[in-house]
Amino acid sequence: MNAALRRALVSAVGLVLTLSMATACGKAAGAKGDSSSAAGDPNAIGLLLPENASSVRYESFDRPYIEAKVKALCAQCKVLYNNAEGSAAKQKQQFDTLLAQGVKVIVLDPYNAKSTQDWVQEAAAKGVKVIAYDRLAAGPVAAYTSFDNEKVGELQGRALLDALGAQAADADIVMIDGDDADPNAADFKTGAHKVLDGKVKKVVYEQSGQWDPVVAGQKISAAVTEFGKNGFQAVYSANDGMAAAIITQLKGAGIKVPVGGQDASLDAIQRIVAGDQAYTIYKAYRPQAEAAAELAVALLQGKDVKTIATASVDSATAKNIPTKLLDAKIVTKDTIASTVLADGTYKVSDICTADYAAACAAAGLK
Repeated sequence: MNAALRRALVSAVGLVLTLSMATACGKAAGAKGDSSSAAGDPNAIGLLLPENASSVRYESFDRPYIEAKVKALCAQCKVLYNNAEGSAAKQKQQFDTLLAQGVKVIVLDPYNAKSTQDWVQEAAAKGVKVIAYDRLAAGPVAAYTSFDNEKVGELQGRALLDALGAQAADADIVMIDGDDADPNAADFKTGAHKVLDGKVKKVVYEQSGQWDPVVAGQKISAAVTEFGKNGFQAVYSANDGMAAAIITQLKGAGIKVPVGGQDASLDAIQRIVAGDQAYTIYKAYRPQAEAAAELAVALLQGKDVKTIATASVDSATAKNIPTKLLDAKIVTKDTIASTVLADGTYKVSDICTADYAAACAAAGLK
């Protein structure tokens, strides 16, 4: 055999070995549960949640409740879950992946609800049903479940007035709103102003905290710099994650005023027990999550969702969207037992850790 022929044979053998190894590696990756293995599964439901920094609710409550209810309703169903971690671009990639996998129903809590119109239109064109969860996504969504968010804002405003008491009429307040890209934030703001305007002296400073505790801390520091330590008598915070940062900044500046939030996160309940936070808004996660699961399974099975979503809403891009809205509650130190404890969201032992034992005893939590 001449040298040229030997070199050709060696090259050919090497190519065959390389292709064989690549094929084997590809099979191994699939065997480890690569997401592509779910492609075309007729029992798969996509679940996309928006973030996990400003609020712990999504990982601690929404996801497990949705997954458990889907499994209870449909033993063969599976939930394909992803969290956008505060990135609209990342959530778009996650949405596209679900479409590529052939998922027929997607539960979407959009990080940026205004950006989803093209996504949802593309999904609808492929016969994929999108359920807007908590935030009303733009586009032709098949159903929507949330709370009456303007009423949530009204509850926030009422709770802030209650915290101010007789001082409300002479009080200047600061408002740190949610992200301008979130339609819920606009509803919370509208509801809060509906209650507060004319009942407090003035809103002296109002900015978006972008659902970001770091940004909220910066905004409240700017308010302190502009108006001084005595320049406002209360702070409205659109959620608990921002409230935590606001309270930290106020403490550092030696300021003690009522601060409220929303989401009834565990750390917020502890701050309420300790007297650092005046109130939060409790939106019972389980009923909302279970409604989303019921809608998803019904759509997957080709059933009419109007027996579940008995109301309807319009968005800027769609009309008469079947909707299920739930009611929220104010949580103060006096109502912890009748809200988050009564519903089983938390146990006394969750709230009353060593650092809060004395405050819990004083509050009658035992």
